[in-house]
Amino acid sequence: MDFTLDSDGCQMTSRGCCRTTALKLSVFDWLNDLPETLSESDLVEVQFKNTRKGYYLNADHLPLVKGDIVAVEASPGHDIGEVTLTGRLVVLQILKNRIDLSRYEVRKIYRIAREADIEHANEAHAKEQDTMISARKIAKDLQLDMKIGDVEYQGDGSKAIFYYIADERVDFRQLIKVFAETFRIRIEMKQIGARQEAGRIGGTGPCGRELCCTTWLTNFTSVATTAARVQDLSLNPQKLAGQCAKLKCCLNFELDCYQDALRKFPDKNITLETQDGTWYHFKANPLADEVTYSSDPKIPANLVVISSHQANDIIEQNKKGIKPASLGGKATSVDTVKTFDYENVVGQDDLTRFDRPGRQKSRGNNAKGRRENRPQRNNGNKRNDE
Repeated sequence: MDFTLDSDGCQMTSRGCCRTTALKLSVFDWLNDLPETLSESDLVEVQFKNTRKGYYLNADHLPLVKGDIVAVEASPGHDIGEVTLTGRLVVLQILKNRIDLSRYEVRKIYRIAREADIEHANEAHAKEQDTMISARKIAKDLQLDMKIGDVEYQGDGSKAIFYYIADERVDFRQLIKVFAETFRIRIEMKQIGARQEAGRIGGTGPCGRELCCTTWLTNFTSVATTAARVQDLSLNPQKLAGQCAKLKCCLNFELDCYQDALRKFPDKNITLETQDGTWYHFKANPLADEVTYSSDPKIPANLVVISSHQANDIIEQNKKGIKPASLGGKATSVDTVKTFDYENVVGQDDLTRFDRPGRQKSRGNNAKGRRENRPQRNNGNKRNDE
């Protein structure tokens, strides 16, 4: 994360041009226009590279606003970060993230960063890419089963955090010695998961929006294939996996809604008996409260769509030995059931969407004119005068 100054040499703050909206896991300060909320807490949220944040004490009561670049206490030395929240919202964020302040080491803010502090921090951050590449080569030479995903230098350049991914426990004793001799800094190893690595790197999801783990998601819960089955999604690993190669976190977003809707649906193994014959479960649409039944247990035949309430009523009648005349639903076809619920409103599925109709028409007219002016060939069997 590079820190910048405006044309007058001052930090860009939320009073003018604020750059915090471009940070990962940025929080909108909706209490910014209420000055009385700023004095409710001396704690300040400071964000560093990517998604790393910390809470610091403004012991000197500096006039800090969102977007200020500050020098904060570190172990050892100092670090350079950006103020992302102040006042009452800091307390709300601590409660939301379930941080126990009695066990959390709250360090203090030294000062608003000077120009020399920012230049020194930018020089340290400029070495992160080369350090990461060298660290990967060292880990490979030592035959360690791990992947170094990112390197973050402290603001004063005296320390670096190496973020790594490993499936099993790794012995760092020899690795840290080599790192210290090579880079001449203090070394801190921090293990992260594949989802956290994707959040630090960032990107755009198949929905067209920035990744949830980059913008707002902080708690990474496990995602099982059951979530895809409940929502009747295709079990295609390429479609269900995100950029972290794990199942997408968004599979859990609507899972509770589907589970609640399916509670009133009949069991798939229960058949419906009518005077027309026996009907077998084919497909369920929980959000539309519809169940599709087929007259054949193996193939979709004579499909009929009814509501879950109608299906449950027929099951209760069957338990009493009563067979209704028919299901009473609407007949449908296989193509109707398998059709996806979307419209090609922008023509993204048209193979000729990038062609220009005007140029096509012009070319067609010219080609037609050339064909008319072209002399006819003698096909042998036809006479020239025909």
